[in-house]
Amino acid sequence: MKIGILGQRGGWHTSALRDACARHGISAEILPVTRLTARLSEGAILSAGGEPLDRFDAIFVRAIPGGSLEQIIFRMDALFRLEAAGIRVVNSAKVIERTVDKYYTSWLLEQAGLATPRTVVAERFEDAMQAFEELGGDVVVKPIFGSEGRGMVRVSDPDIAYRVFRALEMSRYVYYLQEYVPHSGRDIRVFVIGGQVQAAMERIGRGWKTNVSQGARTRPLEVDGGIEAMAVSAARAVGTEYAGVDILPLEVGGYVIVEINGIPGWRGLERATGINMAERLVDYILGASA
Repeated sequence: MKIGILGQRGGWHTSALRDACARHGISAEILPVTRLTARLSEGAILSAGGEPLDRFDAIFVRAIPGGSLEQIIFRMDALFRLEAAGIRVVNSAKVIERTVDKYYTSWLLEQAGLATPRTVVAERFEDAMQAFEELGGDVVVKPIFGSEGRGMVRVSDPDIAYRVFRALEMSRYVYYLQEYVPHSGRDIRVFVIGGQVQAAMERIGRGWKTNVSQGARTRPLEVDGGIEAMAVSAARAVGTEYAGVDILPLEVGGYVIVEINGIPGWRGLERATGINMAERLVDYILGASA
C-alpha cells in the first residue's frame, strides 16, 4: 500500500504519520500541498512538487493552508479529482469543504439536532450590529475560515463592536457571530476515529480561549456516555472519518458543540493522554482498506 501525506514537510503531524506508517512497513511520502499541478491532456492527472499523486492508494490531508480564493478552490478541486480517480482521501474533500467553513459546520450540527451556540452570519455592517444586540451584547466574532483560535475576538461593548465591525467591513469579511457561552475557561476536545471515541482531554485556558496553541493547559478526561454520543453524532453529521470535536460544558449544566475539526491536531491530546493518535489513524486506514 502506498500512502501520501499532503501537508507541510517538517511538520510535527506529518512526521508523526510518516513514522506510524514506517512502523507498519509502509514508506509514506510527505507531499507539499502548495505545489499542486494538474494536467488534463497527458501524464499524471495531479502532482505535488513533481510527485505524481495517482500512484498512491490513500492520501492523508494534513493542511489546506490559507491563500487566495482561487488557490483554495483549486486545492479543493484537486482533492475531488483524486477521489474521482479512485484514490482514498482522508478526510474526504467533501468533509474538508464542510469543516473549514464554520457556517457550514454549524448548519449541519443544527440540522442533526445537536446543541450549538446561537449564531448569526451576515455580510453587512448594519446586520452585524443588529445581531450583536440580538445575541445579548456579548459575542465571539470568528473568522469563518480559521483554526487554533486565531482571529477570534470576544466583544461585549457596543462601541467596541462598532469599531471591530467597521474594521472587518473594510476588508469585506463575512461576520460570523456566536453568543458568548459562559464556560469557566475550559472545554473538552474529543477525538473520534471511525465512529468511535479514541481519547479526550480537558483544556483549561488562561482566559476565555481554550486552544492549546493559545497556551491552554490540558489533562486527560474519561468522557461519559452523553459526551461520547454527542461527539460521535457530531462527527457523523459532517461525515468525517476522523475528527476533533470541541464541546463546551455549560456553567448552568449541559453541553454545546462549538466546532468540528476535519484536519484536527492531536499534539496536545497526545501529551495529555500518552496515546499515539497517528498510530491509531494508520491502524484505522489499514483496517478499513483491508
